[in-house]
Amino acid sequence: MIDADGQQIGVVSSSEAMTRAEEAGLDLVELSPNAKPPVCKVMDFGKYKYELAKKEKENRKKQHVIVTKEVRFRPKTDEHDFEFKVRHARKFLEQGNRVKATVMFRGRENAHREYGQRILDKFIEAVEDIAKIEKDTKLEGGQLVLFVTKK
Repeated sequence: MIDADGQQIGVVSSSEAMTRAEEAGLDLVELSPNAKPPVCKVMDFGKYKYELAKKEKENRKKQHVIVTKEVRFRPKTDEHDFEFKVRHARKFLEQGNRVKATVMFRGRENAHREYGQRILDKFIEAVEDIAKIEKDTKLEGGQLVLFVTKK
C-alpha cells in the first residue's frame, strides 16, 4: 500500500488500509489489481480522475491526424485537366496530406484498364520529386487506386 504522501507502507490488510484512508478523509484506490498482493494507494479519487482526463486531453492535442485527399481521373482525362489535378495533388502533399489517386472506369472502359494504368504511371512521374508511393496501384471494384505521401 502507498499512503497519501506517496510513501510506500508495505503489505497491509484491506480493512486496515480502508481505516487509514477514512482517517485521512481520502479514498483507497486499487492501482494494479493483478499484482500479488494488489497495489493500492490512499488518494483523492476525484482529483486522480481529473488529472488523468487532463493528461488524455493534452495527448489528443499533440496527436497529428493524417488527412487523405483524393484526386480522380478518367481513362480519357485530357492533358490540361490532368495537369490541373496534379497541381492540386502537389499542393495537398506539400500541406502534409496523403493523396489517393483514383482512375474510374465505366461501361466499356473496363475492357481497357491499361489506359488507367498509363494515367497513374504519368501521375507518379509528375509527383515523384516530392512524393513516394505508400500503396501501389490496386484494383478496387471499377477503379484503380494509388496512395502517395510526402517524402
